[in-house]
Amino acid sequence: MNLLTVLFLAAIAVNFTMQWYLLRRHIRHIELNRTAVPAAFQDKISLEAHQLAADYTCAKSRLSLVESLIGMVILVLWTLGGGLQFLDELWRNIQVAQVWTGVLFILSVMLISLLIDLPMSVYRTFVLEEKFGFNKTTPRIFITDSLKTILLLLIIGVPMISLVLWIMVHAGSLWWLYVWITWLLFSLFMMWAYPAFIAPLFNKFRPLDSLELKQRIESLLDRNGFTSKGIFVMDGSTRSSHGNAYFTGLGANKRIVFFDTLMEDLNHDEIEAVLAHELGHFKKHHIKKRIVLMAAVYLVGLALLGWLSEMPWFYQGLGVRTHSTYMAITLFVMTAPVFTYLLQPVFSFLSRRHEFEADEFAVQQSRRHDLVHALVKLYKENANTLTPDPLYSAFYDSHPPAPVRIAHLNKV
Repeated sequence: MNLLTVLFLAAIAVNFTMQWYLLRRHIRHIELNRTAVPAAFQDKISLEAHQLAADYTCAKSRLSLVESLIGMVILVLWTLGGGLQFLDELWRNIQVAQVWTGVLFILSVMLISLLIDLPMSVYRTFVLEEKFGFNKTTPRIFITDSLKTILLLLIIGVPMISLVLWIMVHAGSLWWLYVWITWLLFSLFMMWAYPAFIAPLFNKFRPLDSLELKQRIESLLDRNGFTSKGIFVMDGSTRSSHGNAYFTGLGANKRIVFFDTLMEDLNHDEIEAVLAHELGHFKKHHIKKRIVLMAAVYLVGLALLGWLSEMPWFYQGLGVRTHSTYMAITLFVMTAPVFTYLLQPVFSFLSRRHEFEADEFAVQQSRRHDLVHALVKLYKENANTLTPDPLYSAFYDSHPPAPVRIAHLNKV
């Protein structure tokens, strides 16, 4: 057992302890506030809806803790338990080129991981979501989506993994820089291609058919210099009763997408306000900032991997005897989240700040009370608790809690 092994096990213990502590705080805080709707929402949210959101959030939190524990056990089995070493030896026995051995190895790890996650995914969809009345997914849709995901993994994953491993083998000591450039170009391409070629494989999209709403939205977009490939309504109700709206795509291939469930619950003024918020992310350059941030994070990560891949103790400390490019990248991807867990609140803080800025922009483009009413309806429809634990929320939440967000809106 070398120093990395000790640090790895210590990081796992710290992570799980932190997750357990924060989730227990979160659940206790919600249960303590379950009996009464917060004063600011008493005229908007019924006690029944408030308690449903509390129970739903607590159930998801308990499941999250179980998933976290299972995930850490599986990670230890993959690494120190010898799972990766066994799989590596299995594929080495077929004696093909290193790049193809790596492709087969990484694909098998990904497919096995999908199979391991399958029972929890089934439970989450058909037990937890069903219990609270949100699930609309049928077994047929679930199976079809799973098969499509695996097919896409093969169609997109095989060429990309092959290219990355080829670069790692043949590009010399600066391979990590070339891999970063390749990853960046691939990510931008996928952002461009996703709305037109991948999303329609899973959902149906129809053009917005309300002429009045379409004219209002187009006017809002024109005022802000935003061009898109169209405004679409997605059949989200075939899988869940949760609602949402989002921008997708890149460059000239941008699209605006509304869930059909959202269209049913919000009036035109409220829909325009929600869109104004999403448009705020575009006008405030949040998407570009996130791309730059993630590009910087990946650059640092790949540079670190370039160094670690040459260190025998990196492999030995994580339970692997044989060294290879594909093993290095697999170990790094699997274990990096363990060592970077405590950075989570930093990314959460940045995301919440972007949400506040987008809200402020929306207030300039639409009426404040329309956005407030829309947000309250969305919190209610998605059963988001109104009373999260403040420390848990600061650590994890990408969006501000409802009371904080509404209070901020009423001040701007």
